Amino acid sequence: MKGIYPIEKFKQKATPFYYYDTQLLRQTLRAINEEAGKHEGFCVHYAVKANANAKILGIIAHSGLGADCVSGGEIKAAVAAGFPADKIVYAGVGKSDWEIQLGLDLGILAFNVESIPELEVINELAEKSNTVARVAFRINPNVGAHTHAHITTGLAENKFGISMRDMETVIERAAELKNVKFVGLHFHIGSQILEMGDFQALCNRVNELQDQLERHRIHVETINVGGGLGIDYQHPNRVSMPDFKAYFDTYAKFLKLRSWQTLHFELGRAVVGQMGSLITRTLYVKQGDFKQFAIVDAGFPDLIRPALYQAYHKIENISSEEPLETYDVVGPICESSDVFAKAIDLNKVHRGDLIAIRSAGAYGEIMASQYNCRPLPKGFITEEL
Repeated sequence: MKGIYPIEKFKQKATPFYYYDTQLLRQTLRAINEEAGKHEGFCVHYAVKANANAKILGIIAHSGLGADCVSGGEIKAAVAAGFPADKIVYAGVGKSDWEIQLGLDLGILAFNVESIPELEVINELAEKSNTVARVAFRINPNVGAHTHAHITTGLAENKFGISMRDMETVIERAAELKNVKFVGLHFHIGSQILEMGDFQALCNRVNELQDQLERHRIHVETINVGGGLGIDYQHPNRVSMPDFKAYFDTYAKFLKLRSWQTLHFELGRAVVGQMGSLITRTLYVKQGDFKQFAIVDAGFPDLIRPALYQAYHKIENISSEEPLETYDVVGPICESSDVFAKAIDLNKVHRGDLIAIRSAGAYGEIMASQYNCRPLPKGFITEEL
């Protein structure tokens, strides 16, 4: 839908760059707060790994969401953007000592711990800092999700979390340590999940584990179910945000939350995915023996998802209203995987036409690299254009 773009202003910018529709972002944040707010004890954190653009983080922090971080750098970015430290949760299978120390110094809400060795290091550092760290244990629930194999995280074969059979052993070990306080359980089954049945399955597993713990008189203060809610990459204009009502209602209906508990979510892609587009300029239109190519100035260093995950992004020629023709849209990198899409229909493409690669607000700019000594793409929000 070409009307959503300030095309004349785009023409003045060096490409490729990311364009962020902050009006849509704010609408999405309002919908999240409205739907989550209907349920007592629901707390939403933004997964910073999806997009850490400083201006975007500032808008999200202002909305009242907490932050879910997976590195010390993300913790620093979150604090700089205005997220209160006591609304930051820190996950990750490999936390280094300085990252743990940073969380301790700031007094973050919780460390989502993934192993006994990690727990012991946190306790050691907390003891040296004369503080007590709040810890939640990430349990691997062995729940599958209908998504790409590379972004499933809740199966027994994955590197993440503590196995269910070791859950009580880890909790008992925490009770022996003086400088950690066990406060909750953490789960995350994967990303880009569109079937509510997957989240229902997680609820059922959490209910089983809670019942098991309570039989041993172990009571949990917080439950963190991670994120994973996907977006509609096929129809970004028609479905500009996920069904947050169905998502939060699923947990309200199927998770047996105790009256004293808070339920935490870690949404990333669902918050920022649809508000971003990668804008690239056509360098050449090349006619091959069997197909024609639209060669653009963006490549997989700018948006790696199609090369890495074979991910689909809707692509539009926002400079043309001419009849449709079929193209492979490819970048300039000397790698066969530098392809954004094959055999797609675009309005007739000419050299210099601007191409929009949609639904790129999550895992786009944040995953960009400088391969081939290319500069990192810049990100512009609506107010800057």
